Amino acid sequence: MNAPDLTGQAAIVTGAGRGIGECIARRLAAAGAKVAVTDVDPETAARTARTIQEQGGEAISFAGSVADAAHADQVVSGTVERFGRVDIMVNNAGVTLPAFITDTTEEIWDTSMDVNVKGAFLFSRAVAPHMMEQRYGRIINMSSKSGKNGGLWLSAYCASKFAVIGLTQSLALDLAKYNITVNAVCPGIVFTPQWEYLTKKYAEKHGMPEEKVRDYYVGKIPLGRDATPDDVANVILFLVSDAAAYMTGQAINVTGGQEMR
Repeated sequence: MNAPDLTGQAAIVTGAGRGIGECIARRLAAAGAKVAVTDVDPETAARTARTIQEQGGEAISFAGSVADAAHADQVVSGTVERFGRVDIMVNNAGVTLPAFITDTTEEIWDTSMDVNVKGAFLFSRAVAPHMMEQRYGRIINMSSKSGKNGGLWLSAYCASKFAVIGLTQSLALDLAKYNITVNAVCPGIVFTPQWEYLTKKYAEKHGMPEEKVRDYYVGKIPLGRDATPDDVANVILFLVSDAAAYMTGQAINVTGGQEMR
């Protein structure tokens, strides 16, 4: 797709050390945005920022948990101090911890809610005053196709991703009068590094060899292939562009036809 011109804008991307988040950060930078990268892993966060810099962009990195309010405030204030503003907030950080309901511990539940929902809330709350003052902003929250349908062994994950969509809709109403749009993106199957762990869990869940897991999941996708991080980033680049200025409160599927609601 033709990327929007984001020259002069500043973006924050959480969970940007690898996978989808790294791709989003790099694509925003390639479109001209200055990017603040944050991840729980300081090495991967710094690596993404360094890659952007090596490709001619401007980036800074932070490390910490998105579920920590002090970290959210630090990232936002540091971004504004360095870049003078914040226009785009991509709440990408997330975890998937599959478990049958009787094996779903409080730790699994709390971690899922803290990272997937609380993180999006804290960062949105932190950027809102800056966007309200400048009367412009784009907030993108990462939900999932599992935010539209329940899934086997995914009670905590699905609950958190359904919650992200509710949060998105409420924030869209709160912030509409300030010319701030808030939308969610709902990816389907994207084979990121997280699948190194998930493949083992899903093989157990379905009683199949690990080497069959990928084909099993891709076989459920009408378009016949898994999504790439760029497929997800393409939608986000559209949502932060002027072409999407009249869209807010939406939860957009990027699932190859697997989810249509």
